[in-house]
Amino acid sequence: MTPVDVLTAGETMMALRATGPIHLGAGFTSGIAGAESNVAIGLARLGHTAAWLGRVGADEPGRLVTRTLRAEGVDVSAVPRDGAAPTGLIMFEQRLPDVTRVQYVRDGSAGSRLSPDDVAAAPYAPSIVHVTGITPALSASCRDAVAALRDLARDRGARLSLDINHRPRLWTREEAAEALAPLAAAADLIIASPGELALLDAGGTVETIAARLLDGGATEIVVKDGGAGARSFTAEGVRALPAHSVQAVDSIGAGDGFVAGYLSGLLDGLDVEERLRRAHTVGAFAVSSRGDWEGLPFRDELDLIGLPEGAALR
Repeated sequence: MTPVDVLTAGETMMALRATGPIHLGAGFTSGIAGAESNVAIGLARLGHTAAWLGRVGADEPGRLVTRTLRAEGVDVSAVPRDGAAPTGLIMFEQRLPDVTRVQYVRDGSAGSRLSPDDVAAAPYAPSIVHVTGITPALSASCRDAVAALRDLARDRGARLSLDINHRPRLWTREEAAEALAPLAAAADLIIASPGELALLDAGGTVETIAARLLDGGATEIVVKDGGAGARSFTAEGVRALPAHSVQAVDSIGAGDGFVAGYLSGLLDGLDVEERLRRAHTVGAFAVSSRGDWEGLPFRDELDLIGLPEGAALR
């Protein structure tokens, strides 16, 4: 078994970002995008060991995915290349400065064919297994694979981290609630917006849902309140910290940056307030640059957020 700080799994797609309106024949820049791999990149840049598991096609987009992740220091040695399905595609079109339209070409993709067998073959001994609510929405086999990751965390003594990350275009709230309830019941750390947390208890408040999850065995519930900041619920009580005020260039990937920063703080043994501060810092870097993960910081850049506006490092 290969020791890693974090093992995560999901679908990573080839990303095409339009340079103008797509209907006018705009050009594209290419890259990769995927919630779980964004987190893995963020953790690797902060000096942690991260492994990503997912299926890619035996095609050039699949090579792009694994090459990019490998270049960012993420372990992709257990990623199978699927000769029977293509790598998924995601297109971003920024129609207004703060409005991005996203289109997917992912039905029947290699990523949607992730299976429990792929998880069983993963040769990792992680400290944390991180999953999201996106992966189980992709297919029945993906749902089973996430359940296998839950069991892997238990069997290998790892903490289980769950980012609810509800995508309404993939499934209904009812479907999401049914699938995510057993994951939440097994998770040590749950990260969600207030609306996402309500998937787990439609009639509850943030406070009552968090209390129920803590009573059920979770050690921490982190609630992202957008620009207002975030709250952490633990057995010791509630801690809140406001977000950094930065000029947002592209909001895509902000939540994944937040998660990467929070898991980094957890791995480093920081207290709750410092974990929240690091999460906000990494999220602020994410929204300050275009792209899902390109602007995520390295560890020696974390203090840049605190510099005065207009500062020049000479």
